[in-house]
Amino acid sequence: MKKTLLAAGIAAMMLGATPVMAKTLVYCSEGSPEGFDPSLYTAGTTFDASSKTIYNRLVQFKPGTTEVEPALAKSWEVSDDGLEVTFHLRDDVKFQTTDFFTPSRLLNADDVIWTFERQMDKENPYYKLANGSFEYFNSMSMGELIKSIDKVDDHTVKFVLTQPNAPFVANLAMDFASIHSKEYEQQLLDEGKPELANQQPVGTGPFQFVNYREDAAIRYQANPDYFRGKQPIDNLVFAITSDAQVRYQKLMAGECQVMPFPNPSDVEAMQQNDDINVLEEAGLNVAYLAYNTQQAPFDKPEVRKALNMAINKQAIIDAVFQGAGQVAKNPIPPSMWGYNDAIQDDRYDPEKAKQMLEDAGVENLKMNIWAMPVQRPYMPNARRTAELMQSDLSKVGVDAEIVTYEWGEYLKRSSDTKRDGAVILGWTGDNGDPDNFMGVLLGCDGVGGANRSQWCYKPFDDLIQKARTLDSQEDRAKLYEQAQEIFKEQAPWDTLAHSTVFMPLRKEVTGYKIDPLGGHSFEGVDIE
Repeated sequence: MKKTLLAAGIAAMMLGATPVMAKTLVYCSEGSPEGFDPSLYTAGTTFDASSKTIYNRLVQFKPGTTEVEPALAKSWEVSDDGLEVTFHLRDDVKFQTTDFFTPSRLLNADDVIWTFERQMDKENPYYKLANGSFEYFNSMSMGELIKSIDKVDDHTVKFVLTQPNAPFVANLAMDFASIHSKEYEQQLLDEGKPELANQQPVGTGPFQFVNYREDAAIRYQANPDYFRGKQPIDNLVFAITSDAQVRYQKLMAGECQVMPFPNPSDVEAMQQNDDINVLEEAGLNVAYLAYNTQQAPFDKPEVRKALNMAINKQAIIDAVFQGAGQVAKNPIPPSMWGYNDAIQDDRYDPEKAKQMLEDAGVENLKMNIWAMPVQRPYMPNARRTAELMQSDLSKVGVDAEIVTYEWGEYLKRSSDTKRDGAVILGWTGDNGDPDNFMGVLLGCDGVGGANRSQWCYKPFDDLIQKARTLDSQEDRAKLYEQAQEIFKEQAPWDTLAHSTVFMPLRKEVTGYKIDPLGGHSFEGVDIE
C-alpha cells in the first residue's frame, strides 16, 4: 500500500500536483483525446477525458446501468402528444473556477439553450468554427427533430420537437449533450480565442481541467464547488499509455491504480493476483468491418457478402479475443432489446465466396483493410484481426493491404465518403437503445460521419426513422427486427464480435463501477 501511494504521489509531483499528501488516482488511459469539447467527437477515449470528468448533462445514466436519472435537471415531463419535453434545472450548480475563467453566475437556462444552439444554429460562431461537424448531433437527426428550445424561466427549458421521439431523453444523457458555459464561451469569443473551448474546457462536473501534456498526461483537480460535493480524491491523472503490456506493468508497480483494455492473454494472471481486482461484464458492443458502399466494387451487396463469407470470424474470436467474446451476426448485441436471433449469419465458406466474386465479375481485387491503432472495449487488437482477414482474403484471390493512422486521424479519414476499402471499427452503446446502433451507425443521416459504411438504403432508413416515433417498445422492436433482416441482406458490414469487457484495478480502489456503456467515470471513486 505504501509503495502504491508513494508511486501515485511521485506521478502527481512529476505532473506538477500539490500537495504531495493529496490523494491522487492515476488512470492509465489507452490513448490521447482528440480534444475536450465532447460535442465534436464520438470516441470513448475523448469522452473519458472530457464529458466523463469535466461536464454534466441534463440527465445521466445511473452508474452501472442504462437507467436515466436526473442530473443538471432535477426533473422533467413529456407532453401527452410527445412533442414537448420540459426540464426543470437545479438552482445551485456552479461552473468551475479555473486559472482561465471565473464565473459570475450559476448555471441557468441560457447555458442549456446555448449548448444546443452551437450545434444547430448556422449563425452561431461555434457552429461556424466547427463547420457544423457535430457528428453525434447530426447522425441522430437532432437538428431536424428539435423545432425550438424555449426559455420558460431561468431554471426551466422546453424542447419543442417536430415529431415524437422515443429515445430523446436518453439521448440527452449522452456525451455530446454535455452542458457548456455560455458565459465562458462568450468570453473566449470576445477575446478572439473561441478555439480554446476545445483546449481549456470549463464545465460543472466532478473534476476540473488543469493541464494537458500531449500524448503524455492530463491532470485534473477535484471540483470544490461540485453540486454533489467534492470528490474523495484530490487529483486525477490520465497517464496516456497506449501499450496494454506497459499499462499492466504500471498497474503491477502501483504507478497507476486503474487500467482499461488488458490483453486477453493477461486476464487470467490478473485474476490470480491478490493486489488486483478484475471487474467483468458482457459488453454492450459490436466490432465490425465497414465496407465503403459508395466505392466499387463494394457498392454491390453480392461482393460484400462474398467477402464476409471469406473471413473466418471464429478464428478471430479464438486468436484475438482469446475466447472472451462471441461471433456477431447482427449490428446490435444480443443483450439488447430488439435483437433478432432468427437471423442466419453469413457462413464461412471460402470456395463459395470465390465463386460469388467471379459471378460478380470481380477479379484480382486489391483493397485496403484499415486497422485501428488503439485498443477498444470491442476490439483488443485490430492489427492482428486485420492480419487474419488478410490471410483469409488471399485464399479467395483478394490482395488486402493493411493501413492505419494515429487515432484521431483514423477516425477523421475513415468517415470520408471517398475512403477506400474497409475499416475495422466498433461501437459501445451510449444509451441502451437500438437506435443508438442502427440509427447512428447505419442511418442515412450518418453518412460522412458515424456511418463508416457510407450506406444509405431507404427501406432500412424508413424503418429506423419510424421506430423513433413510436412509444411502444414492443412495436419498436418489431421494426428493428425487420431492419436487421435488411441489414443482413445488404451486408454493409461484416459483423465481427461482441466482446466481454474486463476492467483491472488495484485492490485499494473503491467505488469504481464498470460502465455497460463503455465509459470510465471516477465520480465517487476513492483510494483506501
